Amino acid sequence: MRILLVSMPWAAIDMPPIALGILTRLARTKLTGVDVRTVCGNLDYIDWLAERSPLSLDDYRFFAVDSHFESCGDWVFAPALHDAERHAGEFEEFAREQFPGERVDLMLRLRALSDEFVRDFAERIVAMEPDVVGFTSTFQQNAASLAAARHIKRLAPEIVTVFGGANCDGPQGAAIHRNFPYVDHVVRGEGELNFPALVEAWHGKGEFADIPGLCWRRADGTSVVNPMEKKPLPPGVLVVPDYDDFFERWSTSVARSWVEPVLVMEGSRGCWWGDKHHCTFCGLNGSYMEFRSKSPGRFYDEVMELVERHRTLDVYMVDNILDMSYITSLLPRLTEADHDLRLHCEVKANLRRQQLQVLADAGVVVIQPGIENLNSRVLKLMDKGVTGCQNVRIIRDAESLGIKVLWNYLYGFPGETPDDYTAIIEQFPALHHLRPPESIARIVIERFSPYFDRPELGFPDLRPARPHRLIYDLPESECFDLSYSFDARPAGIGEDLAERLGAATTAWQEAAAESRLTYHDLGDSIVLINTRPHFRWSTLVLDDPVERALFRLLDDPRGVPMLSRKLSSGAAGDVSEAAVAEILADWRERGIVFTDNGHFIHVAAVAANRELLRTGTDVHRRAASTGPEAPRLVAQH
Repeated sequence: MRILLVSMPWAAIDMPPIALGILTRLARTKLTGVDVRTVCGNLDYIDWLAERSPLSLDDYRFFAVDSHFESCGDWVFAPALHDAERHAGEFEEFAREQFPGERVDLMLRLRALSDEFVRDFAERIVAMEPDVVGFTSTFQQNAASLAAARHIKRLAPEIVTVFGGANCDGPQGAAIHRNFPYVDHVVRGEGELNFPALVEAWHGKGEFADIPGLCWRRADGTSVVNPMEKKPLPPGVLVVPDYDDFFERWSTSVARSWVEPVLVMEGSRGCWWGDKHHCTFCGLNGSYMEFRSKSPGRFYDEVMELVERHRTLDVYMVDNILDMSYITSLLPRLTEADHDLRLHCEVKANLRRQQLQVLADAGVVVIQPGIENLNSRVLKLMDKGVTGCQNVRIIRDAESLGIKVLWNYLYGFPGETPDDYTAIIEQFPALHHLRPPESIARIVIERFSPYFDRPELGFPDLRPARPHRLIYDLPESECFDLSYSFDARPAGIGEDLAERLGAATTAWQEAAAESRLTYHDLGDSIVLINTRPHFRWSTLVLDDPVERALFRLLDDPRGVPMLSRKLSSGAAGDVSEAAVAEILADWRERGIVFTDNGHFIHVAAVAANRELLRTGTDVHRRAASTGPEAPRLVAQH
């Protein structure tokens, strides 16, 4: 049996598809009589366009990342998905409201070519004489994957088509199967057991009806949807991916001149924080929140195996949150390894500097701490389990250690007030030397999030996102099941304040490269250096014992009463709350401290290493990446 596993646009061009790598490893090591190969349709696409209407790296990024919620990438392939589109004009009008004219013109140019590419691609797939073609569908891969399956079936009806991945989780997979008859099977859920079971069923050694989560068709074409497995897989079942096909294809692609490849690795699935407190807006873990992680020794061996096999040092960990035990187990081993790794991982924002130092020593150069906001009250509405000062602390400490922080500022939460934003916006200039948000955005309601599952939290009337309604042209009830994101009546702050937040963020982004606030602790004095244009001082020496002690205490968030008690119990003698408040007021004027919810923290970075973040480069060169899928049958968010 020959199986082709396909990853279509707009998957990241610098990252091998981890889910397909896992299925490839399973087939090559656990199954007999199966020949499996990964087909990188995303690389095929940019190479195909290179001979007709070349894309730039920035163009690809626009579709893969920048227009994710507007689904422009899916719209590009809508002409190949439908014989006739009823809403093309309406989508173009929508796009012109959102993006510059040259971007919309690019969309139209690519749409005019999409059917030709998909037909050529389908002919090439059929020429390889597969028995089965499986598609991974995550983010904006849906339309391209469905269009390819449609044309493959037209050319060779005997080929079995299978879909899986994040876009197929839960009701979404069932909706794909109901509405697109050229999709023979949809696997919902993790694939390590279901994929081999499906192969066995094709060989006549099992029943489709016995495979959890599988969507399949009876002889008359009726769609049957098996219940999903309620419990996620234990970590012992997870396997290391096989990326040989990707790296072979990469070596001949136009993409090799754009970016360097990144190894995609997986140490865990689920979220240990979400297991206890599901963040209200987050739907990323899909049907399985329960946290599971590989043993540190095993994961270390897997990282070393792929690093040495592919001679690639950039490693992107797809874990939704770092296993805290790895800080004292896996990371010290990576520090001792004879490799100069460059790691990207997601962490919780309450990590302390000593823990961040362990990450930096191991080679972590980029973190995503899920900061989302700097106001404690709004963070509590999210159920994030951190405070605004803790979020500022991790940005500050990462700056000190040369670690790049990726984060966005979200707003639009039911129950938030203008005061939650104005007090923070006023303090943005004090943070101009730190890593700014990549963007600001009103929250989007995601499937599987508490806001989706519990209308009483503030979003009772949801509709499928407008781009989905226009692209798929399905009855709204079917589109509702198909969609991952939803339109809702806006909550929280109004657009005027949102625009003010946006303007303040833009000012931060523009000032960051030239702004600096660092300190040198010399023992008997602390010297601060400032170049932020909003503050008219350049050097400040703290040589007063109370001020030195206070500054050091503000390495962590503290309130005035606590600061007064700690100072009074130390060598500084009795220091009243009023005296502390007076110093803090002066430091606020100078932009030395940040305050939220009655707590203060100093915002100065340690002078050493911070210039590493001023190079303007991204060691992962992930400009074209959507963020990789975590492995389900054919992917997960």
